[in-house]
Amino acid sequence: MRRAIDDLLGAYDKLIMDPVHGGIPLYRHEIQVIDHPLFQRLRNICQNDILSLVFPGATHSRFLHSIGVMHVGSRMFRSMINAYLRERQLSSQVTLTMTQLDAIDYLAKIIRLACLLHDSGHSSFSHQFTQAAKIRDLMARPGRFEDLWKGVDTGTIYPETPTELEHEHYSVRVAFDVLNSLNLDDAGLQRDDVLGIMETTSVTPSERFCQHAETFWAFIAGADANAGALQTASTPRLVMDLLSSIVSGEIDADRADYMLRDGFHSSVTIGGFNLDHLLSNLRFGWTVDEPWLGLAITQKGLGALEDFVYSRYQMYRKVYAHKTALGFDWLLREAINEVLADPDTFEWVDLCLSDMSYFADLTDNFFWEAFRRKARKQPESYSKCIVDRVKLEHLDTRENLDADAQKAHRAYLASALGTDESDVVTCTMRARFSNIQDNFNGIKVLISEPVTRQRALKRITDVSAFFTKFEDGTITHFYQRPSLLRQH
Repeated sequence: MRRAIDDLLGAYDKLIMDPVHGGIPLYRHEIQVIDHPLFQRLRNICQNDILSLVFPGATHSRFLHSIGVMHVGSRMFRSMINAYLRERQLSSQVTLTMTQLDAIDYLAKIIRLACLLHDSGHSSFSHQFTQAAKIRDLMARPGRFEDLWKGVDTGTIYPETPTELEHEHYSVRVAFDVLNSLNLDDAGLQRDDVLGIMETTSVTPSERFCQHAETFWAFIAGADANAGALQTASTPRLVMDLLSSIVSGEIDADRADYMLRDGFHSSVTIGGFNLDHLLSNLRFGWTVDEPWLGLAITQKGLGALEDFVYSRYQMYRKVYAHKTALGFDWLLREAINEVLADPDTFEWVDLCLSDMSYFADLTDNFFWEAFRRKARKQPESYSKCIVDRVKLEHLDTRENLDADAQKAHRAYLASALGTDESDVVTCTMRARFSNIQDNFNGIKVLISEPVTRQRALKRITDVSAFFTKFEDGTITHFYQRPSLLRQH
């Protein structure tokens, strides 16, 4: 209990200096997580694959991003707690009991660990790795999940076996090994509670979590805690879903950090938004007519949320979908497929994806060396393009073309250039923003009635028309292959 009070008061064991957030405090058990080889490997995985070939400053790693997400997730939760205490004290004195302090501290530490480990399963070049055709085939190999979890009963984490693995599944697998290597009892934490708020899992909360969830909920909701539909709802499940939304949701710590971090290191301003203003306006929200507990935002904070959404939209269009960046992504995927044609390389990657004893070796450096070996042996190769930064030659950009229209325009460009159609390459990024309206309807707006001053929660699209303006779209870039790759 003494430890919980110290931690809540801001005591920490180490401070990491971060270029985006400044000083980030760490607790003893978090230092042990960071020092683990499976986490240290993230130092050698770029946050944005090879975006640095276009934006030279974008060399930041998944390592620092993960620590930043932990920091933002902690700030989100503490900000909502602070706002709640501040507003309660306007009408009556609030005295926190030791049990309540312990519950808040437990949930805060669970959030921090889940955020810290949320990307620990990323492999070489982050998202581009799993988009390479041969890697997709490897990840979908029958028995992959069983090999990865050999000797471990996964029934409490995955009631059903996934058919195709994503990096989120590997993050859970890494987190399992890392957390098992710690003495979590010293920190008063349960491993499966951390895994339970990470993506892809379905975990029954521990008895300790359930006790803390009940205490936290009774403290926050007061008389509403057992009213209406909430009376029969599972409080631990509602609280676990709330914590999950902080780790991975529409307003989550992951997006908040990568937008600020990617914008900072890319030296662009479109990824910026006021994090302090956004966090200061987040609240716990619940409704008694349906079993819902989640994030709410004050009416005055809608502007900050709109900036958050629009910044993300613009980052996708102007940075992640940049014509040169998408061209290099295409070359990178082809280069990965190319080096995997070597049986030794293929077998090694296959082993790394099946055995945690070798997974730490699967970093960007492994493939950069493979690219260099291939480039020396075969100058006319995708690997040579990556190593020597040989770009695809951009021809045109179109938006919202369907497959037939893309094919027709590709044929037209080939004809106009007098070249083979296979020498014209298309790269498409789909900006999936039409679900913003639906997803953000799960976030309520806390409004105050003008006369009675009574507070109520409303759907976000009933208060702001901003979120109805977005729709799905595709950005398609057309390129000509570099001369060294063209058909002769």
